[in-house]
Amino acid sequence: MSASGRVLREIRANRRPLRLLGASGQLGYGVPTPAFNAGLARKPDMIGCDMGSIDIGPTYLGKGEMATSPESTRRDLRKVLRGARSLDIPLIIGSAGSAGAAAHLNATLDIIRDIARTDGLSFRMAVIPADTDRAMLLEAVRAGRVTGLDDMPALTEQDVNDASNIVGQMGTGPFRKALEMDVDVIVAGRACDTGIFAALPTALGFPTGLSVHMAKIVECASLCCVPGGRDSILAILDDDGFVLESMNPDRRATPTSVAAHSLYEQSDPYTVHEPDGSLDLTNARYVAVDDRRARVSGAAWKDSIDPTIKLEGATKIGERAILLCGSADPRFIAQSKELLPKVAIVVRDLVCEDTTEDYTLHFRVYGVDGVRMNVPPNEAMPGEVFIMAECIAPTRERASEVVRTCKQFLLHYGYPGRLSTAGNIAFPFTPPEISVGPAYRFSIYHLLHVSDVDALFPVEVETL
Repeated sequence: MSASGRVLREIRANRRPLRLLGASGQLGYGVPTPAFNAGLARKPDMIGCDMGSIDIGPTYLGKGEMATSPESTRRDLRKVLRGARSLDIPLIIGSAGSAGAAAHLNATLDIIRDIARTDGLSFRMAVIPADTDRAMLLEAVRAGRVTGLDDMPALTEQDVNDASNIVGQMGTGPFRKALEMDVDVIVAGRACDTGIFAALPTALGFPTGLSVHMAKIVECASLCCVPGGRDSILAILDDDGFVLESMNPDRRATPTSVAAHSLYEQSDPYTVHEPDGSLDLTNARYVAVDDRRARVSGAAWKDSIDPTIKLEGATKIGERAILLCGSADPRFIAQSKELLPKVAIVVRDLVCEDTTEDYTLHFRVYGVDGVRMNVPPNEAMPGEVFIMAECIAPTRERASEVVRTCKQFLLHYGYPGRLSTAGNIAFPFTPPEISVGPAYRFSIYHLLHVSDVDALFPVEVETL
């Protein structure tokens, strides 16, 4: 019998609290060994790892590449795989390869298979793809079963056809199905982080509200602690609540720090929406067990009457080149808002002399308005600023032409009060203009309304 079958049978026969180890906030960026080993010593019933996020932007989804380095990804996968096999417990990985599309999932599986061969490991592995069938999605668009999230416009058939990759974010159901198939390892494409950790407890009949609330916290490892960090965290769940404990002795899970984590990635601190329902935290309670542990209770679950799957898709919009420079001239800095658009006009008139304007050129002045969207009025100017010019054009050559021209005329553009004609800006290195490759945007960030949210995610099993 494989790990999931053994754990399910044991706890169903002898009901007891469930121990779940959140290995890392995002696998591939390093799993601190002391805390992870301390977690293994506590004999958890499963190890869970979230591996992806949209925080990294659309490019990795569009290109089908991992955001993490191959070396660190392999190191982390080997660590959690060997840890789970040493205890004969399930290892569950969600959002494989950073963005969870087929290319990311396959790259992750290739590493796992190679580790199994190299280390002489044998196990049953469930694989859950998350790519969205385009024909089905086109039909859903025509039927009006797709709605935008946030300020996204209505999804069009052209959006579907143009997207490089489209994934759906699976919930708990596909993970539960995989667990019931008697496997040792589950590797899924794009997934809700809660699905990774809520699947086992809900399959065992623990309250869904408590299970999902616990999952939402432990997927970030020790980020809910003081001080926050990425060390492994242990959750012990029973029918009335769960206790959180960082496996790093220097981190404390306090009632305040854990409650504050309810605001993480949420616009509403009392409601967390999932594919097949919503988590209600109105009556959640956070109590200190001791100086390092907190107990959480009170979360409730409400099944959805309109199940949805969040869709994510990225479309290539061109090739990107950037110019990096800085200035310590107070006159240049004070006039930068008026000066930079004038430079852009000079560049346009030069590079578009015999062709149409087929690119975008934007400036960000860090120190003035590079980070904040709304700068306080009458704010004192900084002593120096960093400037990044970004061009997106149809080709790499065109984008490079624009930023190289921009560099020259920004360097020598005249403005009132200028004291030196030798140069307005300084460069951190040469060349200061860099071609950074394809540029993508999130063209799909929508909800797909479906009657069966789990049917979109088939489970396949292989034996290594």
